[in-house]
Amino acid sequence: MAPVTFTQSFVRRFHDGPREKHRAFVALGSNLGDRVRWIEEACNAMESGGDLKGEMGRDIRILRTSSLWQTSAMYVLDQGDFLNGVCEIETLLSPIELLDRLQAIENQLGRVKLIDKGPRNIDLDILLYDQTVFLNERLQIPHKLMLEREFVLRPLSDTALTQLPLGDAPMTSYTPLSLHSHQLPPITPQHTHRKTHIMSILNVTPDSFSDGGLHSPHDTLHLSKTAAAHIASGATLLDIGGQSTRPGAPQVSSKEELARVLPAIRAIRALPSAANIAISVDTYRADVAEEAVRAGADIVNDVSAGAMDPDMLATVARLGCTVCLMHMRGTPATMNNHASYPLGVVPTVAEELLERVRAAEAAGIRRWRIILDPGIGFAKTQEHNLELLRNLEQLRKYPGLEAFPWLVGTSRKAFVGRITGVTEARERTWGTAAAVSAAVAGGADIVRVHDVDEMGKVVAMADAVWRV
Repeated sequence: MAPVTFTQSFVRRFHDGPREKHRAFVALGSNLGDRVRWIEEACNAMESGGDLKGEMGRDIRILRTSSLWQTSAMYVLDQGDFLNGVCEIETLLSPIELLDRLQAIENQLGRVKLIDKGPRNIDLDILLYDQTVFLNERLQIPHKLMLEREFVLRPLSDTALTQLPLGDAPMTSYTPLSLHSHQLPPITPQHTHRKTHIMSILNVTPDSFSDGGLHSPHDTLHLSKTAAAHIASGATLLDIGGQSTRPGAPQVSSKEELARVLPAIRAIRALPSAANIAISVDTYRADVAEEAVRAGADIVNDVSAGAMDPDMLATVARLGCTVCLMHMRGTPATMNNHASYPLGVVPTVAEELLERVRAAEAAGIRRWRIILDPGIGFAKTQEHNLELLRNLEQLRKYPGLEAFPWLVGTSRKAFVGRITGVTEARERTWGTAAAVSAAVAGGADIVRVHDVDEMGKVVAMADAVWRV
């Protein structure tokens, strides 16, 4: 279809007929203050009709977002790094109406333009609008500088249906971990010198496979001491679980799960040493996730990637928090019956995770708020687990998954015990160390571990070897 040129008379006629839906791409940028918050507030304002209080009619719907990309300033060099992204929208607004709406949002968010292309807390630009060419004294579509800006093209390629020409400018995607503090270092998956994050496992369950009964939800003093020790040993994320996901584990009620995780989350959030630590809740239930985030959790870690509770993805989208989508088939009780991958475990896991990413985006979860997990030990045989560890780099580079951070959990798992001949799960430290090192070598951004002190040293060494 040939591009359509909007003339001034066409713009006038735009308002005369019935409103039609149009597809547009809007660039998002910020390099002042809490950059993620500014961008997310701008997205929320778009969907609430341009009014930060949500009191106006909704005539913009965000279909999906790109990852956020961190870049150095391009024109005025003496300023802070930018976060840049793109959102694909469906709108009833004309191009000029859309421009007015975006500029109104910038004003409401307090943007002050002191220098052309200088620092700003928020920048919103229309890149594309249907397949039209639009030109007047206020607006040019396609955006006149789009093709010279890789910080626009790269996020646009996350959302566009066709591959765009990209250069080799140093850029990395940027995934925030915390809702409560922008001081916690984000995950930057393309940064070659990045440090691997350590996620500490704190199960407040009586029946988890390796640490069941070790941490009582009622002994908050013990939980606080354990969490403080894990933080001192290098953990930057603490994962709280109140429902065992080992094969055959009985399900508990949401009420019981909440009674386990909420005291732990509140106790840890109150620790001074946890001020810049992200707390994750390991749950597949939407109501548990919501209460946990309200109690201070930052991340929802869902072993089913939102498949076991139809309300989970919409709940995460509404909360605005980061989510970890793990690959699993079936449920923890049935997953071992689904460990067949005739087309290969790596491409199949990639495709099935891509489906869950699309479901998350359709529910309104921002792409920059998604972490992926290949699900080591979940609906996988020993050979599948090893193949995933050997080929983690392939997963990271799989089309459609390139910009996401990856979490890998191998700690004390059964395949480690079988290979090393260690029956007791708590004694699988050496085998876990090798698996963790392999995960770092393959590009894991987060490793989820029980033995934080020991694995902290393993990660430090692996980072020294591989993150150079």
